[in-house]
Amino acid sequence: MAIQWWQILLLTLYAGYQILDELQIYSAFSQPVFAGLVTGAIMGDMTAGLIIGGSMQLTILGVGTFGGASRIDANSGTVLATAFSVGLGMNPEQAIAAIAVPVASLMIQMDILGRFTNTFFAHRIDSDIEAMNYKGIERNFLLGALPWALSRALPVFFALSFGGGFVDNVVGYLNTDLKWLGDGLSVAGAVLPAVGFAILLRYLPVKKHLAYLILGFVLTALLTTVFGNIQLLGVAVAGVAKDFAPAFTNLPMLAVALIGFAFALNEYKKSVAQPMVMKDHSEDTSEGEIEDDEI
Repeated sequence: MAIQWWQILLLTLYAGYQILDELQIYSAFSQPVFAGLVTGAIMGDMTAGLIIGGSMQLTILGVGTFGGASRIDANSGTVLATAFSVGLGMNPEQAIAAIAVPVASLMIQMDILGRFTNTFFAHRIDSDIEAMNYKGIERNFLLGALPWALSRALPVFFALSFGGGFVDNVVGYLNTDLKWLGDGLSVAGAVLPAVGFAILLRYLPVKKHLAYLILGFVLTALLTTVFGNIQLLGVAVAGVAKDFAPAFTNLPMLAVALIGFAFALNEYKKSVAQPMVMKDHSEDTSEGEIEDDEI
C-alpha cells in the first residue's frame, strides 16, 4: 500500500504539532505511544502503530531532558516507522530497529538546529522587554514556535515524500538476501523496551524501595498466572456456549496498576501529606504562646 498525499500531509502536520505540545500545550499527544496511535489511525493500522509507539515509549522510559539538553526524538521515529511499516508491509519489530531508533537518534541534530534558530526570536524578545513592547513580545513568542515545528515537520515530510522507494528496497533486501539481518533487527526491536526499563531502574531509588520492587514482581507474576488461567477457562467455556464472550485480556495489567496506585498513594501520604499536616499543626499550636522575653 503506497502512502497517499493526504496521509503525508496529516503526518507532517502532526510531526510539527507534537514538539509544540511537548513544550507548551501539554496534552500528552507528544508521547511515542500517542504518536503510534495517531499515525496508525491515519495509516489504517492502529495495531502496528501501538506496537511501535509502545515499544519506543518503553525504550525511552528512563531517558529525560534536563535543562537545554537534547534527547532522541522518539516521536518522529515512531511516525516514520509506523508509516513505512504499514505502507510497505514491513514487520513492526523490524521497523523499530531499522527505522524508529536510527531516525530518533538522527533527529537530535534537528533538535539542536531548532534550538539554535529559536535564539533569534529569544533575543528579539529581550529587546522588546527593554522597550516595553508587549505586542512584540507576544509576536516573537508565537514566531518562535516555527523553528521548533519545522525542525520536525520538514524531515518527516521529505522522508515520507522521497524515502519510500529507498525504504522499500531496504525492506526487500531484509526479507530476501539479508533475511538473517532482518531477523536480527526484529529481535533487537523486541529487546529495546528492556533497555528502557534498565535505564529507568538505574536512576530510580531501587535500593531504598527494594521491597516494593520485589512485591511488584511477585504480584505481577501471580496475577498474570491467575488471570491467564481464567482466560483459558473463558475460552473453553466460549467453545461450548457460543453466546459467552470472554474479556479478561486486560485484567492482569489493570489489577497491577490499581495495586501500584494504592502503594503510591500510601507512600505519598507518609512522605508528603502527613509531614505537611504536622507542620501546619505545629504552627497553629505555637500561636499565642508567651515567650520568656515577653514576661
